[in-house]
Amino acid sequence: MNHLKATLGGGCFWCLEAIFTDLAGVISVVPGYSGGHVENPTYKQVCTNETGHAEVIQITYDGDVITYKELLEVFFSIHDPTTLNRQGGDIGSQYRSVIFYETPEEREIAQEVMTRMAELWDDPIVTELTELTVFYPAEDYHHDYYAQNSQQGYCKMVIAPKVVKFRKQFQDKLKSR
Repeated sequence: MNHLKATLGGGCFWCLEAIFTDLAGVISVVPGYSGGHVENPTYKQVCTNETGHAEVIQITYDGDVITYKELLEVFFSIHDPTTLNRQGGDIGSQYRSVIFYETPEEREIAQEVMTRMAELWDDPIVTELTELTVFYPAEDYHHDYYAQNSQQGYCKMVIAPKVVKFRKQFQDKLKSR
């Protein structure tokens, strides 16, 4: 197995986690925080918009099954990369669209995918491309949030439709059930 990591932010980390967990080749998805200036931030701190952190997920994946490029193609299809510091009703810099790369090769791949995806949007892509310096896992209650709370209002109204759309669009890339 060729274990690699990808760290992405595109709105609420509950949404991203619910989607990426379903992809074949994804070993684990951990919600967390990155891109800010406060060490070991809490959810409450990040929500103040004063830590500089984004809600992100860190994906551990098998590079022999799914590529970094494929992960980014899914990423750009499941959120709006043209809205600055928001996804739908979630507003604030913690919800920004961001790719945290770890190697020059990942940066190059991300730039290539962003350029290609820009053709699909009427407005310019505002996704940040930033080198990963540190990832802080979120509090335990955020892990597997959608799986454990699918009947909660936000999950039913916001996450569930995204998951359904994703599963239909990427059915050939889903884990076997």
